Amino acid sequence: MRFGFHLFILAFWPLLAFSADRPNIVLVMCDDLGWGDVGFNGSKNIRTPHLDAMAKSSLRFERFYAAAPVCSPTRGSCITGRHPFRYGIYFANTGHMKSEELTLAELLKKHGYRTGHFGKWHLGTLTKTQKDANRGGPEGVAHFSTPQANGFEVCFSTESKVPTWDPMLRPKGNNSRRWWDPAEENVPYGTSYWDEKGDRVTENLWGDNSRVIMDRAIPFMRAAALKDQPFFTIVWFHTPHLPVVAGPQYTRMYASHEKYAQHYYGCITAMDEQVGRLRTELRAMGVAQNTLVAFCSDNGPEGQANNAPGMAGHLSGRKRSLLEGGIRVPGLIEWPGKVRPGNTIIPAVTSDYLPTILNIIGAKSANNRPLDGVSLLPLFQGKMKERGRPIGFQSTGQVAWIGDRYKIYGKGSKKDKPDKVPSLKLFDLVNDPSEKNDLAKKHPEMLKTMAAELEKWRASCRQSDSGADYSTN
Repeated sequence: MRFGFHLFILAFWPLLAFSADRPNIVLVMCDDLGWGDVGFNGSKNIRTPHLDAMAKSSLRFERFYAAAPVCSPTRGSCITGRHPFRYGIYFANTGHMKSEELTLAELLKKHGYRTGHFGKWHLGTLTKTQKDANRGGPEGVAHFSTPQANGFEVCFSTESKVPTWDPMLRPKGNNSRRWWDPAEENVPYGTSYWDEKGDRVTENLWGDNSRVIMDRAIPFMRAAALKDQPFFTIVWFHTPHLPVVAGPQYTRMYASHEKYAQHYYGCITAMDEQVGRLRTELRAMGVAQNTLVAFCSDNGPEGQANNAPGMAGHLSGRKRSLLEGGIRVPGLIEWPGKVRPGNTIIPAVTSDYLPTILNIIGAKSANNRPLDGVSLLPLFQGKMKERGRPIGFQSTGQVAWIGDRYKIYGKGSKKDKPDKVPSLKLFDLVNDPSEKNDLAKKHPEMLKTMAAELEKWRASCRQSDSGADYSTN
């Protein structure tokens, strides 16, 4: 089995008639937003009118996957097209984006794009000298890897999470179930925003954090548009990662719910407003027709279904699980005039962003570095009837191999060796998306074939992780 396109030095081939110009690219991602936390996926509790409007104009994925069930690995997949086990970001707050990796920002800069990162980074520390966030400062120097070191020319970035309201202040209780109580005095949260010069940002950091992020992203896009320069913009919201805090105008919308839900739902609605603002601004700039906007989440909802308001809908599992609720997330791609609105059951994953974008701009590859994503351009053109190649997952003793219809899933013991394949279950995701019926005994040959494919892919990831991809460049 072939494990992906290959990548190193890009060269133009004749641009496809499908895209006469280089489109602007905006990748929007939420943090811990569940599959069922948006109106377009059936939520009755959370108001997301702007995302619902976007969904009507987008290709909506019934089966869009985050590459991992936690934050950092998924983020790495978005900008490399590779599974994070290929370069050592196995979980949240582990590893960092290595200098040998090639990111979308680095590659698009070579093709005249202006590049910017806004929001949560979580792919390395942002300062060597000051204590910051989870790992920043002298003790985390080994993991210093900033957006600007990975191809982003303009940055407004945090290492990791911040409160979703007044992001620089620590709510009372912090990550307990009472984090929404305001602090008795202004206590710093401990995570800062940093710019592309490595300086701490101190202005305009009050109120809704999604608005704070969009206040930086929109001027960046506007400046590029005024110069008629294509832009690649990442907007990675912190919403609705803990600590979730919403302003009073948003909690009032959900006054009939308990406090946790008021703030959780409220911060999502506040974020939804910023998605609407983004789409309005793109139209005002006159670039909406030539801008691809993608929206997704980095994994499923936090907590347990019986005590947390985030929803995975009808799916089993939540954040940290490779069951569907942990990795299947809301997924939209809007590109007016180029992507026909509608729903698709063809599976896609965050690793698909890179090969898709390179295909759109007519860039081809010339090296043996494996990618795990596939180009979705044929899907946009109405030529893709199925994905045709499974998507591999691995995280903390869990593995999964997901094809167009069937999925195998296994969860091993913490005592197992990392390369051991745990006992596997087989699910028919077309007829059983909630993964209630294990078909392993009914279809043993299918299970055997898929398990062999999974193990071949895992061996490829281990080879990459050893540094083999870099030695050939």
